[in-house]
Amino acid sequence: MQRQRLYNSLQGRVTIEAAEEFRRFFPSSQPDSTIDDRPSTRMIETESNGSEMDQVALSKGSNGVQEVAPISSWPSFDTLDKKISIIALPCIANFAINPLVGAVDLFWINQMKSALAVAGQAAANQVFSSAFWIVSVLPSVTATLVSKANAKGDKEELQDAVCQALIVGFGISLLGSALMLLYPERILSSVLKPGANAMRYARPYLFIRSFAFLPSLVSLIGFSAFRGTMDTSTPLKISLCSNALNAILDPILMFPLKMGVVGAALATLFSEIVSGGAFIFLMMKRKMMSWKKILRVPSWAQLRPLLEGGASLQLRNVALNLTFLMVARVVQSLDETGVSAAAHAMAIQTFQLGGVVLLALSVVAQTMVPNELVEKVDEATGQMQGGKRAAKNVANRLMSWGFVLGIALGGLQLLMLPLLQKSSPLEEVRKAAVIPSILASLYQVINGLVFIGEGVMVGCGNFLQLSLSTAVSTSFCLAALNTLPKSFGLAGVWMSFGVFNVARLIGVWLHQTRLGPLSKRSLAEQKRTQ
Repeated sequence: MQRQRLYNSLQGRVTIEAAEEFRRFFPSSQPDSTIDDRPSTRMIETESNGSEMDQVALSKGSNGVQEVAPISSWPSFDTLDKKISIIALPCIANFAINPLVGAVDLFWINQMKSALAVAGQAAANQVFSSAFWIVSVLPSVTATLVSKANAKGDKEELQDAVCQALIVGFGISLLGSALMLLYPERILSSVLKPGANAMRYARPYLFIRSFAFLPSLVSLIGFSAFRGTMDTSTPLKISLCSNALNAILDPILMFPLKMGVVGAALATLFSEIVSGGAFIFLMMKRKMMSWKKILRVPSWAQLRPLLEGGASLQLRNVALNLTFLMVARVVQSLDETGVSAAAHAMAIQTFQLGGVVLLALSVVAQTMVPNELVEKVDEATGQMQGGKRAAKNVANRLMSWGFVLGIALGGLQLLMLPLLQKSSPLEEVRKAAVIPSILASLYQVINGLVFIGEGVMVGCGNFLQLSLSTAVSTSFCLAALNTLPKSFGLAGVWMSFGVFNVARLIGVWLHQTRLGPLSKRSLAEQKRTQ
């Protein structure tokens, strides 16, 4: 018995090492996880009668080797669903905080009873967010590098990954802040027309937010670093505290101190500084970063993995933010009163109620799929686990959850529309927001499939395919934005959103059925070669 256990243990180690070697030469065949790169050591559970649990159903292949068999694609509340929920719940909580605080900001700005104030704040916020998220590939790559180092137990490599990300982040944030401070009107002109009435609210808001570029990027890198070590509770606590501060400061600065929109920007800046400072303090305390390494100029060999990893995702980020900037520009051009922009902001808040849940499931897909792709032998049983079939089971279940939750969340948003309408005291804004809010609710069915499907693409390492799919979808959306709003106004803008997401859904379908490593064609080819 001891000899058999030793054999099984050695067999498992050899299999894992072989998988790592294969990944080294063929990275696209076995992608890096954006969360945790450690091979899963999940045990194959058996019932008392000896039958396998449905999560890891096994069958005999034609060559006599046990292989993972297909399981139910629909939610079954089994062990696989339990595993999904454990990973998903902290992600949902993290994703939910910012939209809730955004809703609080919108509520207080609406109390100024000025549609132009809402339009100006929305325009400046969109410009800042777009500029910020264009560089958001940096934290995504950081999480991957940190998870690799964490899996190997290499604290020096983990520190290097975090410090290099912070060094690059410092440079990017200083450049971003400088451009916004020096050329505010030119940057805002990407959304607002020259001389727009909302400019007088947008300019001071963007001026204050410009100083938040550095602490915001530090917070995002810090979140990615903790995520790479599988600690999602610490970032959640930091986010709760910093955003609670924002919610408290908003009404105080805006009304008793009579700062208006500038007060809202200052509240956000203070909360970002607290968040970034908390991440720096905790990363220093846990020895995840070192000031000595930050102050030392890194070599190209050290920076290369970080910069090359982000390059593949950059096209997608540019395409996404180009879409959102053009949407904002079209919305701002619909009228000079700011009513359309204020109504659009209300519709966005409606979308985010359910969108945060579906976006969180996208992160779950990025986490689970690459872990399941690794083929390994369980050290206790000697049975093979993982591989493409296991990853396909996870992908199918997540896609089903996306479809079910998309329907449920869309329905919930429709039921909550009367309540959401009360967030604005302006009757004309409430009327203009009705149809866009209904469309935002209906689109959740598509969004559930799109967000999770794109998460699967990231998990499979098909970054270029994802970027090309997003770029093509953006071209369709821009074409729609040039025609539909002329006939349907703000509703036409949201119809263009529908065109954008349907095109992305087609990209997901092609990946899962034709082009991706988990497609039927790929699985069939793998079976023929066995």
